[in-house]
Amino acid sequence: MRTAIVNISSILTGDLSAPFVDGDTIVTADGLIEAVGNIGAADVERCDVIIDANGTMAIPGLIDSHVHITFGDYTPRQKTVGFLESYVHGGVTTSISASEVHVPGRPKDVTGVKALAIAAAKSFEHFRPGGMKVHAGSLILEPGLTDVDFAELQTAGIWMVKAGFGAFATPYEYAPLIALARRHGMISMVHTGGASIPGSSGIWADHLLRIQPDVSYHVNGGPIAMPDEDFPRLVNESNMALQICTAGNLRTTLLVSELLTRANQLERLLIATDTPTGSGIMPLGMLYTISHLASLGHTAPEIAIAAACGNNARVYRLNSGMIAQGRDADIVLIDSCMGGSKSDALSGLRNGDVPAVGAVLTGGIPRFVGRSRNTPETMRRVRVVKSNVMQDFSGTPH
Repeated sequence: MRTAIVNISSILTGDLSAPFVDGDTIVTADGLIEAVGNIGAADVERCDVIIDANGTMAIPGLIDSHVHITFGDYTPRQKTVGFLESYVHGGVTTSISASEVHVPGRPKDVTGVKALAIAAAKSFEHFRPGGMKVHAGSLILEPGLTDVDFAELQTAGIWMVKAGFGAFATPYEYAPLIALARRHGMISMVHTGGASIPGSSGIWADHLLRIQPDVSYHVNGGPIAMPDEDFPRLVNESNMALQICTAGNLRTTLLVSELLTRANQLERLLIATDTPTGSGIMPLGMLYTISHLASLGHTAPEIAIAAACGNNARVYRLNSGMIAQGRDADIVLIDSCMGGSKSDALSGLRNGDVPAVGAVLTGGIPRFVGRSRNTPETMRRVRVVKSNVMQDFSGTPH
């Protein structure tokens, strides 16, 4: 299917180095972005579906790099059905598992943690809740895992590992397993801050600098933050990505952003939610953290948006997260909220407002057009003006 989005006021790329691209049209085909910019009417008319953005802004689909999925679109932690599909209505088109730690009675032996990771990864290979891509199967590191186990997991398609919930006497003992994971091409994440659930422990800068993961998970606290003096050490003594989460400590969220800005290393800043947890489910969590950085942290909103999509894509080696030719056609249209005080989405973010979501496409397929059920209405109405597909693409009515 070929889809065109026309009359876009601004196209945000999700790329820190070039956050805007000239033009007012995006064309997608076969799940990928085919063209971006000023596109002729004849090329647009050849599309199966044409969406009139009506002056709203286009951003890449947001990538939540810290979601505690289990199996299916259900969280036993909050006993909620359909939370992932609801996140799509908050502009999230990709979720990355922060480990299936909330599976009831989760296994803790070597055979069990391997089986859990493989089963989760395989179950989400073709399951797209609300059109969302879910990268599942993050191995929970436990004592006894060997190089042979990592080789087997790599063959089975596992490419993520999580440290912080294993039965180790000290967090330093994760270091050899993180090194094994890296040897097998896996991306490693480590819980950061105070203990979050029974069985976990506090992990601070000394531990992280010894472990050397790819990503410091919820570095702002999940939900309890490490001491302030540890944050400059992570910025200055490592190159690991620093992930800030909505379910963490807001003050240290702003501290991390400030330190990375001073160091001219904002490419290391990742935005995620760390949900569902005791903090609940947060369909608008990514948008809230973007608004916090833009309004309280004095980060340009287009840069904050990049931290929620392009930065995550680069660290996790994904083809999504940016609006550019050849990238996955995951696109969100945003606007200022009806009845709000600002005239466009970026001004609203600087004001601390979450934007209204007017449409979400994943793989070039409109998942809804017109109104998100989780945000206020857009100031400018987004609509489908042509469709050769027997579907109206409207969102669930209120």
